[in-house]
Amino acid sequence: MCAGVNIGQMTTSQRPRRYHHGDLRNALVRAAAELAETGGPEAVTVRAAARCVGVTPTAAYRHFTNHEQLLRAAQEQAQHSLFAAMQEALALLPPDAAPVDRLAAVGRGYITFAQREPGLFRTAFCPNEENSGPQDWQAPAFQLLSSLLDELVEVGYTDPAQRPDAEYAAWAAVHGMAGLIVDKAVRHLGAQEREAAIDRTLEVVRLGLATGPKATPGN
Repeated sequence: MCAGVNIGQMTTSQRPRRYHHGDLRNALVRAAAELAETGGPEAVTVRAAARCVGVTPTAAYRHFTNHEQLLRAAQEQAQHSLFAAMQEALALLPPDAAPVDRLAAVGRGYITFAQREPGLFRTAFCPNEENSGPQDWQAPAFQLLSSLLDELVEVGYTDPAQRPDAEYAAWAAVHGMAGLIVDKAVRHLGAQEREAAIDRTLEVVRLGLATGPKATPGN
């Protein structure tokens, strides 16, 4: 990890290698993501990222003119990592899994990522002046959620009349639980109690969507 590294106290063999111009931008983005992982969005600065990769701030500022631009790049990395975690959770299910089970798996993957990578999770959603609206890199996770909700309508689990904007209701519930965990608001809960709370959150989402003719108490 590069956070807190004192370059002046390192030996020549320990110093981060200097990156040639062709890959410096990517190196800075990787460093920003690492800083976010260990310290959250507050740790992401151009100077800190430059220190991580062993270049001068002047060199780094040629690629990112301010903190907000670098933070946006770190956010993009964090969002991609979150989406990958959701996909990994989905891949654990059999191919013929019911849509409602697929939705629950994606929600669990979302919360698990927040538990495992709280710094990246906070960075993925932190306010940033460079982001004036939804970004292309934010779309995959939202589109995955939307497609799963569409599947629920197609199989008769959710009433089509209840489909509009259901993404935001489901997202709010899952993101809220993830945020409570990341912010340690539920630190008084033991591991088993916390898992039970996660299960209950996913159950509430499932029951809230069970408005179609094919939805039954047991599915």
